[in-house]
Amino acid sequence: MVRKRSKPLACGAALGLVLCFAAALEPAAPPPWQFKLQALLPQFWNLVPRHAKLTRIATGFGFTEGPVWDRKNFLYVSDEVQNKIYRVYPDGRKEAVVGLGDPDGNTYDLGLNLLDCASVLRAIIRVSPSGQYAILAGRFEGKRFNSPNDVLLGPDRAIYFTDPTLDLPKGQKQEIPFQGVYRLDSHGKVRLETKDLTQPNGLAFSPDGKRFYVDDSDQRNIRVYTFNADGTLSGGRVFGDEKAGTGDGVPDGMKVDLRGDLFVVGPKGIWVWDAQGRHLGTIVIPEQPANLAWGDKDYRTLYITATTSVYRLRVGVRGFVPYLAYAHRRRAGSRP
Repeated sequence: MVRKRSKPLACGAALGLVLCFAAALEPAAPPPWQFKLQALLPQFWNLVPRHAKLTRIATGFGFTEGPVWDRKNFLYVSDEVQNKIYRVYPDGRKEAVVGLGDPDGNTYDLGLNLLDCASVLRAIIRVSPSGQYAILAGRFEGKRFNSPNDVLLGPDRAIYFTDPTLDLPKGQKQEIPFQGVYRLDSHGKVRLETKDLTQPNGLAFSPDGKRFYVDDSDQRNIRVYTFNADGTLSGGRVFGDEKAGTGDGVPDGMKVDLRGDLFVVGPKGIWVWDAQGRHLGTIVIPEQPANLAWGDKDYRTLYITATTSVYRLRVGVRGFVPYLAYAHRRRAGSRP
């Protein structure tokens, strides 16, 4: 997460009531942008059909983040302003799962347990369907994390997450003097992967497990590393830039399709990249998005959390879902 919608101010008496009444009579402000498919290269249309339609399935949130599709036909969605994780259904219905200060990025582990980046707790937690949670990791070398932001499962079945200062709780001190990317193994051991980035945010693995992507919301770029057999990173370089005007949004959540193309949150929407680092085009969203997830039975739908709403977009490719792919490989006895 990078930019939250501020909480509404309460109206005072007398003049405040008049202003509130007048505001209620004013028409709702139009969305900052209209849905649009902006192709920069013809290959864009191989991934996103020209006739693709964006559907808003739910709204009324404070600031949405961390979508995760469940096969029981719902999404887990974090709301960083309402301080809750919800189940959101395709018909717009939503159920609060847990009240939690500033929940952020989510994913599943191999057992399909929900993992959350809990900003206020400054920890990675596991959340049960009933809303109970357990802290998996909250410190590195005895010091508290800054504010874990996004998380995913790696080819080695370890948990990888980013730890910028973007959501460092107000009034609390930064204890780790850098913003890192970390690996958490099944024994609870935390290892620093890199501290190259200024504000690391979204992250993803290539389907073959050989590349590790992470974007930087401060530098406004995407970096790519070689992912080694021992779970370390090497050879980091800039993969692509997502720079734009002030207020247009910055790199945030990202997902990869089975072909290796990247769908990365950026200014005004979702920037689509091929594996060679070419910006193929942009999916402009009416509200600035923060994150996205593959969903539906065939995993050919992008569910997009964008400010106050959750959107749905059918695309022309199948998504790569790490926890499903790695669980299948484990059952088959193969290595990534």
